Amino acid sequence: MKKITYLFIFFFSLMNTQVMSKDLMILKLTYGEVEIELYPDKAPNHVKRFKELANAGKYDGVIFHRVIDGFMAQTGDVKFGNVNSSDYNLSMAGTGGSELPNLKAEFTDIAHTRGIISAARSADPDSANSQFFICFEAAPHLDRQYSAFGKVIKGMEFVDKIKKGDPNSGAVSNPDKILSLKSK
Repeated sequence: MKKITYLFIFFFSLMNTQVMSKDLMILKLTYGEVEIELYPDKAPNHVKRFKELANAGKYDGVIFHRVIDGFMAQTGDVKFGNVNSSDYNLSMAGTGGSELPNLKAEFTDIAHTRGIISAARSADPDSANSQFFICFEAAPHLDRQYSAFGKVIKGMEFVDKIKKGDPNSGAVSNPDKILSLKSK
């Protein structure tokens, strides 16, 4: 009976570890590795899209095209922002997305605090596609206006090193890029 109990505990802990790890992502930057925890219970469609694009390698080589010191770093334009693509165009970066349809907003109670990952979009709340941003600092004016779906839980010091852009527009002339982004 004792062996069965231990076996049950072992398998349960193994299953629990696998469930936990599938909601973790590793973002590799020039400066180091960043670990991201995703919130599928809060924004399931945004998490699904993020993981789908990341695990297909669509974010690898994508630049941080808009970075405002003290606010956020924006990336994820897989059409015009990928330096490995023939469609790469620095002046167009930030205007593209993936070939997948746009996502409906999933506004949550997640506050836009330091390290939060949220979906970038146009003025239309249902226009998020592939782009996302990472908050450097709290941005409460974005709460319940943008779909937050994850948070940096390790390596935020590497996000802080991303090259900053123009203080007004955030445009970066020689931007950093995502080396890779994959599920852990």
